[in-house]
Amino acid sequence: MLINDCGLYCLTYSCFYSRALEVSAEENAARMKRKRCEGSGESCSPADWIRQEDCPVGIRNVGNTCWFSAVIQSLFHLPVFRRLVLNYCLSERVLEKCTSHSEKRNIAFMQELRCLFALMVGSNRRFVDPSAAVELLRDAFRTSEAQQDVSEFTHKLLDWLEDAFQLAANGNNPEDKQNNPMVQLFYGTFVAERLHEGKIVSNIEQFGQYPLQVNGFNNLDECLEGAMVEGEIESLHSDQTMSSGQERWFSKLPPVLTFELSRFEFNQSLGRPEKIHKKLEFPQVIYMDSRYLHKNVDQTHGRRGEVKRLKDQLTVLQQKLEGYKNYGSGPTKYPLADMLQYVLEFATTKPTDVSPASVPSNPPVHTEPSSGDSSQTEPDDAGSSDGSGCLQTATQKTPIHKPFTQCRPPMEMPLQPAPHSVTEEELYFVRSCLQRWRAEVENTVNELKASIDKVSQALEGMYSDNSLCQVPYRLHAVLVHEGQASAGHYWAYIYDHANKRWLKYNDVMVTESTWEELVRDSYGGMTNASAYCLMYISDKLPYLIAGTFPLCFSDYALKGMDSLPSILRRYVREDNRWFQQELREWEEQFCQAQCEEVHKEKPIPEEPQNPEQEPKPEPVQEQTNEVSEGPSTAASAFHEEYSRLYELSQEETTPQQDPRLQHVLVYLFQNQAPNRVIERTLLEQFADRNLSFDDRAVSIMREARSKIRLIKPEDMDMDEYLQWHDDYSMFKTVFAYLLTGLEQYQNGKYATIFIFSICRIREALNYLAHAHQDNSVLLRKGERKGVDQSLIALYRRKCLKELNESAATLFKSPDANDVAEAETIMNECIIPCMHLMVRDSVSQEDLDVIELIRSCWCSYLGQDMDDSLQEKLSEFLPRVLDSSAGMVVLKEPPKVRKSPHDLCSRLTAVMESIHSTSVVAVK
Repeated sequence: MLINDCGLYCLTYSCFYSRALEVSAEENAARMKRKRCEGSGESCSPADWIRQEDCPVGIRNVGNTCWFSAVIQSLFHLPVFRRLVLNYCLSERVLEKCTSHSEKRNIAFMQELRCLFALMVGSNRRFVDPSAAVELLRDAFRTSEAQQDVSEFTHKLLDWLEDAFQLAANGNNPEDKQNNPMVQLFYGTFVAERLHEGKIVSNIEQFGQYPLQVNGFNNLDECLEGAMVEGEIESLHSDQTMSSGQERWFSKLPPVLTFELSRFEFNQSLGRPEKIHKKLEFPQVIYMDSRYLHKNVDQTHGRRGEVKRLKDQLTVLQQKLEGYKNYGSGPTKYPLADMLQYVLEFATTKPTDVSPASVPSNPPVHTEPSSGDSSQTEPDDAGSSDGSGCLQTATQKTPIHKPFTQCRPPMEMPLQPAPHSVTEEELYFVRSCLQRWRAEVENTVNELKASIDKVSQALEGMYSDNSLCQVPYRLHAVLVHEGQASAGHYWAYIYDHANKRWLKYNDVMVTESTWEELVRDSYGGMTNASAYCLMYISDKLPYLIAGTFPLCFSDYALKGMDSLPSILRRYVREDNRWFQQELREWEEQFCQAQCEEVHKEKPIPEEPQNPEQEPKPEPVQEQTNEVSEGPSTAASAFHEEYSRLYELSQEETTPQQDPRLQHVLVYLFQNQAPNRVIERTLLEQFADRNLSFDDRAVSIMREARSKIRLIKPEDMDMDEYLQWHDDYSMFKTVFAYLLTGLEQYQNGKYATIFIFSICRIREALNYLAHAHQDNSVLLRKGERKGVDQSLIALYRRKCLKELNESAATLFKSPDANDVAEAETIMNECIIPCMHLMVRDSVSQEDLDVIELIRSCWCSYLGQDMDDSLQEKLSEFLPRVLDSSAGMVVLKEPPKVRKSPHDLCSRLTAVMESIHSTSVVAVK
């Protein structure tokens, strides 16, 4: 019986371990901060990595470690296993005895795994970093580059966990593993029986992950039966000493039953491993007592004999039916019933007999071509007659009488072959025989189909009665591999028992899924993705999932934190504190960097306008009192300009027009900027010396400058003022990137030369990617501070799809330059853009495009191609499949024009081009 009280192992940790956890929290925070900066770029906000509600924590891919994430997530979401790991601890006495390298390594790994699990329970981060635990495993594998096999890693992990828990379970007797919780949870036993010298020889063996072959089987039950029976055990003569096969029977099933699906085989001719993409179905619930338990061996043997008899009977019936459905001795076969019908139709068709004497030498124009053709192609039949003795002339058509379709209009039926002559007696004899034979054939076919259905139902129900459905196992997790033997990506589908739903765990991304999506990705045979490992849990042991919390983050984290040991609770809180400090530091650094950029570029003078007046008193009460003190000319100019821009800000935004592009004050009005920012912005516009073109303008400029000097430092927060102008500068940059990207896309779409089209769309994707990235920063500050993100995302997807199609076409080209160009497109454009899409809050439409691109390149793996192409494909394919790893570097776009007038006219031209499906022409 499994030990449920994990506190049994919670003896006491030494004080050095407590201090190590405190240091680990700081190191983990520094590691997360460093890796995010490396992988995301300076413009990425840590706010993007805040854990969302209703979503568990993901695991960062730290370089070909998707296998780690898939297995760890499936184990973590087993509450019984999670509690075992979190409550694991050793006494000082046991620690002192642990002197070997393997024991110290296992203890270190358990410490890192506990920390990782604790963060997955209560972290405020969207995903956690597993580097410390991964490094220990990589050292054991003696490699850090090759992608590890899931089964190999899982075996190593379970071995380490088993050894580590053995220290806590029974430190005095390492050989006694009866009390080891890992053995109790994941290991079972089976009885292997074989016939030797006329006697049945049996022995009991232990198993953890049970391997199953995929080739030759259609579903999981067939795989299990194939693995349990290796040849028939038959009686032998006493003088024979050879073995004749083996049977396996489960004698003890573990609470967690894991099946390895062997989807790789070595191709001797090619000298390399290949993946088996065959479809293999598996159920959500499997009954293990129906045909696999040793206690039911006699009952199962009897049913297996009956199954064998029924399968043989089914084979005979299907062969008989096939003979009726495909009849004939030649290469082309037809259904026998149809052939009899065709012969009957031929026999009953009246012949078309034409006499040569009745055909005129110069037939009239209106003569039917079919009759003429008949007289020319069958001259020997001219003098024959039908059964009634009436001659058939060239202008007459013979109706074709079929026994089952009697009243068809003669004019609509083409001429059919017919016997030259047939008597009534012959016709009666042939018709009666053919009709009888056809009826007999149809009855036989129906009887065979009914018998096949009956036998099939008997086979399906052979193991489905209640007496053999008492040990149900429910599917808990499915580990999926996409790709080929040489490269690929792993993720996991895990059942959320509390909310009765499937979740997809793909490195840092955790999304809700469905059984239909799981089937599509896991059964195999449809794409390059298929299940690689199945994890079932006993449906009769509720403690396996006891303590499962609803995945509302606030409730989950609160209840989960309460379940943590105090030392891990402090560790998680410390890590969350570091994360909050990170957020504050980033905000400060971002604001400081933006202010420095503003001072360097001086964005305010870049906004030369033609302002003439000042704000009206209603919205800006503070300004009204000051303006009224100046000369009437300046006050009137300020008021008129303010009123004009305020009214402009109230206009509705359309696809062809955005009032914010016309003036910075419109942008400030729509975003409800503070009055002091609006006032100084207006005065700065009038204070520009470039506008002093006459005496009136000089007077207004001087008045504006005098009012600016009256603004005291304590009345104006210059950092806030510069931030607003910096936001507007970024807004215009985003719009310029968007418009340039749309122009390039439209021009590339209608380019007649293929290479020119690719260049335009490549540039378009680069501009749109930068627009989406910068616009995300603006939208986090306010809805009206940025551009409509859906428009950018839509054309980013269009560019990705068309560019990927072009790259795929170039990659298949025999020209080496075209292949190199395809590599460049993938490495510099498509892959960085996919990584950015996955890193952000990706939409379903974006996910569909990403999956389309992955499927496109995975399809090449099964094709014959040169070794050089295979090598090039293997270089970038892992980055296509695993979009969460590696640094994201976007090519810097060229400088863009940002003047308001230019942007307004370009927006109108681009939208007209899109709606009229033509190239862009700016007026």
